[in-house]
Amino acid sequence: MAALCVWLAERVDLQLHAFQLRTLIRIVKKTYRDFRLQGVADVSLNSRSYEVVHRRLSVEEATAAVKSGDVLQGVSMRDSEEEEEEEEEGEGGEED
Repeated sequence: MAALCVWLAERVDLQLHAFQLRTLIRIVKKTYRDFRLQGVADVSLNSRSYEVVHRRLSVEEATAAVKSGDVLQGVSMRDSEEEEEEEEEGEGGEED
């Protein structure tokens, strides 16, 4: 994660290409999930490097969505667990 953080920092003034963005999002999400499944503590997983990478990819994702629409083809930094929680909250709010 530190290497990716450095790579992104070197390219802070450059926007990522859609292919780079899709690939990096998949790598970061897969790496995070795999380490979490192996029992690595959240404190270790949510390091400063991970937070910087996550924030940068989220901003790049939003920029790409505004400029080009669905160029990411359904790939998102949004975690599937977060999506499920929001859907459940949305369903619960409709019942009132």
